[in-house]
Amino acid sequence: MSLLTQEHELVRKTAREFAEKYVEPIARKMDRENYYPREAIREAGKLGILTPTVPAEYGGGGGDLRSAVVVLEELGRVSGGFSLLVEAYGILFADAVNNFATRRQKEEILPKVAAGDKIGAFALSEPCCGSDAAAIQTMAERRGGEWVINGTKMWITSGLYADYYLLAARTGPLEARHKAITVFLLPRSNCVEASPIEVMGVRGTGTAELKLNDCVASDDDIVGEVNGGWKIIMHTLNVGRVAISGVAVGVARGAFEEAYQWALNRELFGKKLIDFQNTQFEIAEMVAAIETARALAYYAAYLYDVKSPDFLMMSHVAKLQTARIAVDVTRRAVQIEGGFGYSKESKAEMFYRDAKILEIGEGTNEVMKYVVFKLIHKR
Repeated sequence: MSLLTQEHELVRKTAREFAEKYVEPIARKMDRENYYPREAIREAGKLGILTPTVPAEYGGGGGDLRSAVVVLEELGRVSGGFSLLVEAYGILFADAVNNFATRRQKEEILPKVAAGDKIGAFALSEPCCGSDAAAIQTMAERRGGEWVINGTKMWITSGLYADYYLLAARTGPLEARHKAITVFLLPRSNCVEASPIEVMGVRGTGTAELKLNDCVASDDDIVGEVNGGWKIIMHTLNVGRVAISGVAVGVARGAFEEAYQWALNRELFGKKLIDFQNTQFEIAEMVAAIETARALAYYAAYLYDVKSPDFLMMSHVAKLQTARIAVDVTRRAVQIEGGFGYSKESKAEMFYRDAKILEIGEGTNEVMKYVVFKLIHKR
């Protein structure tokens, strides 16, 4: 059984052509200068690959989760930063808005976001709480007929430039944990103080700390129900874990392709590096790992698309394994390239730094293992 259809392969062709034309020329600029690629975002919006799962009526790609994984793989092959930016933008923000927002909210916001004219960001993590999202401290207090939000968010992709935040806030006591969290669709205003965070890899993503100072929201800005935000957060993260697996596949591919070409051309001890059996074995290990990651990512996305009860387990398995594979493959690529691989001239060096966040963001390896065990232990 093929997990991808002809339609998915057409999406791949579009994404690859876009990546090579618009992303590859700026990939190193993003990495070296922490450059936020606003024009490339707009170009992606024109093709529907910026928000691949948002319906066409709102300007999105109208695809399923497999379409998103394919897009992110092709973007990741040339830039882990741009791919992660699109994953956070198109899945964590736009797909969540499409799934849970009101018709009015969707009509008002999604067309602008899908076109790349307005930037959307998913704001969950806090200085206190990354893995333990149920412990967030940002507070939304009811004052009169309004909600007033105060707190701090951390590691927010596109947070520096966002026009809208899909923001989780506490609407009850801290001890209520996940039962007292509400999601707001908060427009950017002067109450949001955004500061850049310098990160090791996936640079150029506008990663920011956000300080919320008496931000005012109305009931119309709530997504879902008061104290019903946990369901939205969990669904969005589970989908995001599969989407980011596509990023991992792309990053591994990009590093492998450069290392393979290096091995074909590099000469030492009177022969090509590729002629050494150790190199051949390394290449074989990398290919096997990439194909494993690709199969896991596609299969997990397929399970979501067909509404299989096995999706929850596989979303965590895919995230855990593809992240580890991306780190391992990029490490091997740097090693094959030797001194060149350690230099800033090497793409493998950039991909190696990009890969590490995949073991941390949207659920650490440890959280993935914890959830997998819980799901097994329930049976």
